[in-house]
Amino acid sequence: EWAQGLPFDVKVVGEDVEDLTAVEYLFWVGCAGAYEDRAKKTTRAVAELLHLAGVSYAVLGNGETCTGDPARRAGNEFVYQQLALQNADTLQEAKATKIIATCAHCLNALKNEYPQLGVNCEVIHHTQLLNRLVRDGRLTPIAPPEGSVAGRTITYHDPCYLGRHNEIYDPPRDLLGSLPGATIAEMPRTRERSFCCGAGGARMWMEERLGTRINNNRTEEALRTLASSGSNGHDAIATGCPFCRVMLTDGLTEKQADGAAPETTEVLDVAQLLLESVKRTV
Repeated sequence: EWAQGLPFDVKVVGEDVEDLTAVEYLFWVGCAGAYEDRAKKTTRAVAELLHLAGVSYAVLGNGETCTGDPARRAGNEFVYQQLALQNADTLQEAKATKIIATCAHCLNALKNEYPQLGVNCEVIHHTQLLNRLVRDGRLTPIAPPEGSVAGRTITYHDPCYLGRHNEIYDPPRDLLGSLPGATIAEMPRTRERSFCCGAGGARMWMEERLGTRINNNRTEEALRTLASSGSNGHDAIATGCPFCRVMLTDGLTEKQADGAAPETTEVLDVAQLLLESVKRTV
């Protein structure tokens, strides 16, 4: 359902293609990417960028279920094994070899944990593939009008499961650096010394009751970074994980409600920022 309204068809394994040998990539959508409203915008942006670049891909549709990462992190190994074994059978039956994931948690599970179940695929994050497409000239960011990417100051938050767990630091930054008219500002805690958004380790579903909430701590750091960079208020906190996006958005919304952050500041996935400038070349 996340693909409804897109100006092109998204191929589904078992419906539009028999298996994944007919396309180059499996696009692993993930629970957040399929159901969470903010993450669905990332999913649609990536689908559109892949379409614009002429990349062939398909999704599993109803054949995909949760990777089991949240269950394992919460200590429910039994549920993880159930979900992971089901997905392993599906991936092997679909003949998956190359997988794109927009969720850092899905990426980590598919890349580092599923091989224990016999799934050995090349798993890449969407920022890695999109960066490659920009370098190869298949996607070309241009200077858009004022009010979108142009004139924005952007600070990037490293998701733990993308950065420290998988050492993917440069592709998202390279993509942001390719956006004409945008200013990139690094937070004090960045790359391998980055600070968690507060959602990892299944804490996405827990309430913190002591001290400062982790997402508020990180949001405040991002806002200070934007403010000290001579921003015009129409700025963005960029990330590459739906868990981080939820946590940072909640932190930003709280600050905006208190009048401590500009209403025009947004939390966006790197893919959305790229699409803002690429879309106008077509």
